[in-house]
Amino acid sequence: MRLTQVSNNKVFDGLHQQYQHFSSTLDCQMQFAVFLPPQAEVKPVPVVYWLSGLTCSDENFMQKAGALRMAAKLGIAIVTMDTSPRGEGVADVEDGAYDLGLGAGFYLNATQAPWVAHYQMYDYVVKELPELIEAHFPVNDQRAISGHSMGGHGALVIGLTNCERYSSISAFSPICHPMSSPWGQKAFTQYLGDGVKKWQQYDASLLLANTEALIPILIDQGDDDPFLDMELKPESLLKAIETRDYPLILRMQSGYDHSYYFIATFIEEHLGFHAKHF
Repeated sequence: MRLTQVSNNKVFDGLHQQYQHFSSTLDCQMQFAVFLPPQAEVKPVPVVYWLSGLTCSDENFMQKAGALRMAAKLGIAIVTMDTSPRGEGVADVEDGAYDLGLGAGFYLNATQAPWVAHYQMYDYVVKELPELIEAHFPVNDQRAISGHSMGGHGALVIGLTNCERYSSISAFSPICHPMSSPWGQKAFTQYLGDGVKKWQQYDASLLLANTEALIPILIDQGDDDPFLDMELKPESLLKAIETRDYPLILRMQSGYDHSYYFIATFIEEHLGFHAKHF
């Protein structure tokens, strides 16, 4: 698979690089970014895959989260990707809504027209992108997954449905129970149709309640987040494991909101959490 390099910057003795490639899964041109720590010059390193939230691209986390210094120290690669397919011919909403269409792929495999042709983000994140990363970069097969908001939803769903592929999951302000969230209901109706069974496979709270695997999870949620009660519903995760001893840590952080200031405050702890489980 051909990669076209878009940028290359040295940072903390490692490299931040952006690439474009044609995705056969999404049937469009895609862009991703990779941070390679200095240890990657000597041996293959583990990878944290980061899934961003609504309206973001591959750039937001790398530029705003302040994660690269700790990733360099720990010897962890970070891979970020766009939040949806893009380009000419890719379906979008006519009203320009930020919570559906371009920038809002929700990390699922769409089954409904017109979205089904391109919106296959679940398969892209789980299969195509890791295969590409592991074929072209000095990384090993140790993977963790993390994300924010819509990307936190994606990290939880993908991690819980592919426990053999990831050693740990973390999330900031994730959409925890999208079947009861306006964001989730809107996206699921459009992308998946009205079938409840299709929705259930992308709801982290339902997946957590029914999984037999014990993949470690760390979640940080700000209690001053304007989306907390209506959209995010972290209490649904605790309810899902109330009768089990599950390795989930949910931390409510006083005074923090939904922004990258919140992510930047705790991202080093998340990287340390993943490093412990590699």
